[in-house]
Amino acid sequence: MSDRPRQGARAAFRRWRARRPFWGGLLLALAGGEILLTEKASLKVVMHIGMQGLAGYLLPTLMALLGLLILFNPAQRLFYSITGVLVCLGTWMTSNLGGFFIGLLLGITGSCLTFGWLPDQEPRISRRKRRKQARAMAGTPAEGAESTAV
Repeated sequence: MSDRPRQGARAAFRRWRARRPFWGGLLLALAGGEILLTEKASLKVVMHIGMQGLAGYLLPTLMALLGLLILFNPAQRLFYSITGVLVCLGTWMTSNLGGFFIGLLLGITGSCLTFGWLPDQEPRISRRKRRKQARAMAGTPAEGAESTAV
């Protein structure tokens, strides 16, 4: 069996991921899921308690939705990231201290990564590749290559 289709899928996923703030959206969605998991009360109890209890479920659901929107609609990333930070800060009061700080920190980190993402930025080149390119331009032999000086 060939690895060719598998490599094509990986390359397609890398291209898709490079065109959007992937890690920011993923962290924000995971933060919403984590905060939802820390909520143990059933929905009947939440509806009986009132709006404060309902907000404990509404805000993390909105966080997960914003994370998915960042992944699938990156053109509106600035609005989604600012809204994500505000919703994350709202979970401090409504959802067990923001999912016991873990969800709060994940959400704020994801929103900040999304806010700082630039769509037209060139992909980063590793330091090793930059050195190799600089040596090739300068005409010096690469590391480990023997010199053929006579």
